[in-house]
Amino acid sequence: MSYSYPPVAPTFSGDNETISRFLNTPTLVSRRVQDITSNRFIADVLLTGRTDVSGGAITYDVDEDLYTVRPITAVSPGGEYDITTLTNGTPQVAKVTKWGQDTIVYDEAVKRQNFGAVDKGLGKLSNTLVKKVDSISLSLIASTVTATQAVTSGAWSVSGTAAILRDIMLAKSKVTALNKGYDPNVLVVDDTTWAYLASDVAVQTARGREDASNPIYSGNFLTIAGLTVLPTPNIPGGSGAWLVDTSALGGIADEDLGGGYVGTIVQTKVMREDAVDGWRLRARRVCVPYVTEPGAAIKITGV
Repeated sequence: MSYSYPPVAPTFSGDNETISRFLNTPTLVSRRVQDITSNRFIADVLLTGRTDVSGGAITYDVDEDLYTVRPITAVSPGGEYDITTLTNGTPQVAKVTKWGQDTIVYDEAVKRQNFGAVDKGLGKLSNTLVKKVDSISLSLIASTVTATQAVTSGAWSVSGTAAILRDIMLAKSKVTALNKGYDPNVLVVDDTTWAYLASDVAVQTARGREDASNPIYSGNFLTIAGLTVLPTPNIPGGSGAWLVDTSALGGIADEDLGGGYVGTIVQTKVMREDAVDGWRLRARRVCVPYVTEPGAAIKITGV
C-alpha cells in the first residue's frame, strides 16, 4: 500500500487499519514529526554549527582570535618569512543531555478520532520538545552574550518616539566594528516586540506601500536592515531583541544513541502497547547547545 506524505486526515477517515499501518512505519512517523517541528526550532536557526559527539560530551573553543600573534613584516628578496604562532580560544566542555517524553494513544481514540488523535499526540510531544530546547539554547545565549545597545529615543512600544531602524543599525555596527568578520543576519524578538516592530509608523512608511509582503497586507514581517526577523515566545525574561550572526555564534551537538529511533533533530519511536490496547509515541532529542563566538550577537535593551 502506498502512502502520501504528509498524511491528510480525510484519507484516514474510518480506516483504523491504515492508521495502524502508519504507526507501524517508523520513517513515516519521523517524517510527520519533522514536518510539525519545521520552522519552529529557532535554536537550530541561531546555532548553526554541528559537532560530532563522542562519550556524551563535546569540547570546543570560545572566542578564538581572528589574527596571528605576531604582526606581519616585510620580507626582503631572498629573506626568510617570520614564523608566528596561532592561538586557540578558551577550551570548554559541554555534556549532552537526553530530553524526551512519551504519550499513549489508545485504540478507542484512534477508532473514534481517526488520525486526529495521532497527529495531536505527535504535535504536543514535538511542541514541548521545541520549547525545552529553545529555552535552554536562548538562556545559554543570554548568559554568554554581554554586548548591549540601548534604544536611543524610547521604547519600541511608544509610537512616534521610537527609532527602531536606528537602534538596529547601531547594534549591528557594534558587532561589525569588532572587525572579527561578524555580520548579523537575524533579529530575534518576542511576539509582543514583533507586533510593535511590524506596526511602527516610521518603519511602515519606509517600506514599499504596494509591496505584497508589507505587514499591512500579509501580517508577516520578514526582513529589516537585511536582518531576518524571527519572533519567539521563548526569549529569556519574556521580552527583548537580539541581533545574531548565525554563521558564527555557535552550534548544537546531537548524539545518536541508536536503539531503533529514526530522525535526526527530533528522534521518534512508536511501540505497540498491547497491555493497554494502545500505541506509545516517543519523541526525544539528545543534544547540547554551545556558544563559540559571543561577540557575534548583541542585545538591544529598553525595547
